[in-house]
Amino acid sequence: MRYVFIVNPTAGKGNLQEKIINRINNYFAAHEGSYKIEITQCRGDARLIAKREAEEGDKVAIFACGGEGTSFEVINGVYGFENAVVGVIPCGSANDFLKYFGGNDAFSDIENQISGSVCRMDLIKAGNDYCLNGCSAGMDAMVAHDMVLFKRWPFVSGSAAYKLAIVKTFMRRLGITVNIKIDGEDKGQKRCLFAVIANAPFYGGGYMGAPDAVPNDGMLDFTQVDMIKRLHIPKFLSLYQKGRHGSLKACSMQRCKKFEFVSEKPIPVNMDGEIVFADSMSFEIVPDAINFLLPKTVAEQSKILTNF
Repeated sequence: MRYVFIVNPTAGKGNLQEKIINRINNYFAAHEGSYKIEITQCRGDARLIAKREAEEGDKVAIFACGGEGTSFEVINGVYGFENAVVGVIPCGSANDFLKYFGGNDAFSDIENQISGSVCRMDLIKAGNDYCLNGCSAGMDAMVAHDMVLFKRWPFVSGSAAYKLAIVKTFMRRLGITVNIKIDGEDKGQKRCLFAVIANAPFYGGGYMGAPDAVPNDGMLDFTQVDMIKRLHIPKFLSLYQKGRHGSLKACSMQRCKKFEFVSEKPIPVNMDGEIVFADSMSFEIVPDAINFLLPKTVAEQSKILTNF
């Protein structure tokens, strides 16, 4: 097994990368194994490096050392290569997907990662790309767009950046009008605040938008949030953050395998933190899509392992 560590030097605050690199070098100084560290230079590098390494054909573990954006690129680089397994070493400000497995600590431990086990993980096919954690459209996606700006501020955490982005978004005209289909059934035109298509529970720096989502169950968890008066949005978000929004009249939640929308004009769409503007897009679950590495301590508690 080869090990490749793709490090995004700008992820998060940029203050964890040196520590991670030192831990990697120290581990392999004391243990046998073939490894390399690749530092990305620009957007898109992680995807290209991951694909190049996967194309060599032998078994390889490729670690995304960054945030959701780095993981997004690595996953899209290795998708379709059965010889490759994806690992995540968190350097970003949120790392929301890892919260499903208990958070960052186990994933930050290099020895714990190398001695881990592999599971099969679902992906969301969003347009021509693949997402591990989740997608959203509308106000939520615009918040994710603005969140990137606030994360660069000193001493601003991922959750604080999300809240600042919400305040900024409040200053705009809220809501989207879309025609939607769920599993091929036309649901007609909807006016809503935002919609979430999730593979795992958390996003946006810890908001539990899809509390029942399981990332290897072959299903999407879809949440639609109808228009809410501005004065009521803060109260709604306090419940939404804790995953307690399911009983609210403004929310509808269901499980599906495919979600599609068409809009009269381009709207913001969030794909694992990557923001695009589109007037139509489809989101479809791809079951058992990639090999994903779980650290040893996480794997010991997991029931979703496979042989690799």
